[in-house]
Amino acid sequence: VQLQACGGGLVQAGGSLRLSCQVSGINFGIHAMAWYRQVPGKQRELVAAITSRDTTNYAESVKGRFTISRDNAKNTLYLQMNSLKSEDTAVYYCAKALYGSRYGMDYWGKGTQVTVSS
Repeated sequence: VQLQACGGGLVQAGGSLRLSCQVSGINFGIHAMAWYRQVPGKQRELVAAITSRDTTNYAESVKGRFTISRDNAKNTLYLQMNSLKSEDTAVYYCAKALYGSRYGMDYWGKGTQVTVSS
């Protein structure tokens, strides 16, 4: 199983980025997926999650600004991030859930850095 995240970078506050996570080695469409983020010295936190049936949920801090989606035909998970704030600066990780689980993540990508300048 491999999860390859990309799309991070440096952006000004108020700007947008779209993260992608290419997944291989699994039947992508049957698994819940999620994006997490981590700032040095802090615990990794859930940003957004999506089930195999496209039910989504978001951290309160990103609701209305971020959108998680998936393309099962392309085995790809996305995170559209709009109206970025400096506090969104973090390393973002995509993660796959165990079959039948929503938040029991068993595989993680390596992470992509998002830096928002104010």
